[in-house]
Amino acid sequence: MLKKLFQSFRTPVRRTQHIRSTPEVLNSGQHSLQKTQFSRGAVNIVERLQGAGYQAYLVGGCVRDMLLGITPKDFDVATSATPEQVRAEFRNARIIGRRFKLVHIHFGREIIEVATFRANHPVNEDEEDSNQSSRNESGRILRDNVYGTLEEDAQR
Repeated sequence: MLKKLFQSFRTPVRRTQHIRSTPEVLNSGQHSLQKTQFSRGAVNIVERLQGAGYQAYLVGGCVRDMLLGITPKDFDVATSATPEQVRAEFRNARIIGRRFKLVHIHFGREIIEVATFRANHPVNEDEEDSNQSSRNESGRILRDNVYGTLEEDAQR
């Protein structure tokens, strides 16, 4: 009886899960967002990073909230630039965090959080030693589990 009860809880969850492996890009005709609706500081960061040759996008809750017609409480930026490169572009920036570094850029009382894109983990153990941390050519972390293999980590 308990087994049946637990299965009834799990089954609907499996059906409703939808995992998107690629981003969904909406052009300006598919949404009502305008650049002027976003924080001037956040837009400035994105434009300066793109002008310096990096990819940079407003991401996360601010985009969701704008699409839902809610005023965002904060703005986040994702970029291909490393935290050190972001810091070099903005004198009002501060790197925070030890393991996963973020950059906080201050515009008056507003703080914009800037994160570096995360790369995917390798599919095969042959691609790299599974116990070692590695980075790609631009310095992004590819794999950071230095305390064992994925299998050992799953068993813990």
